[in-house]
Amino acid sequence: VVPSCLLLALMLLAPALSARQERGLIFNLDIGELCLQSAQCKSGCCHRVSGLSLARCAPKAAEFQECSPKSIYGVYYKCPCESGLTCDVDKTIVGSITNSDFGACRDPQD
Repeated sequence: VVPSCLLLALMLLAPALSARQERGLIFNLDIGELCLQSAQCKSGCCHRVSGLSLARCAPKAAEFQECSPKSIYGVYYKCPCESGLTCDVDKTIVGSITNSDFGACRDPQD
């Protein structure tokens, strides 16, 4: 016998899990949609303006824009760089803990 709450959860998650290529309720979220982790966003960046604001999917940072290095937290105050760019930042232990190590996106080829 399956508990009713588990059955309800499976029924709610089934459409989101079966539509991997399309936008879902939990993953493949578009820019501007609410998120909890960057893995949920098509762009790969779940961004919040402040500690009290709601996080939303945002585009990754372009060259010369402010950025955060990839972190384990999954929510950023500054998005990581687009593919092929690196976030040129002075990392500190305090900045890593508080998610406040910001830099600028640079092309490593330059």
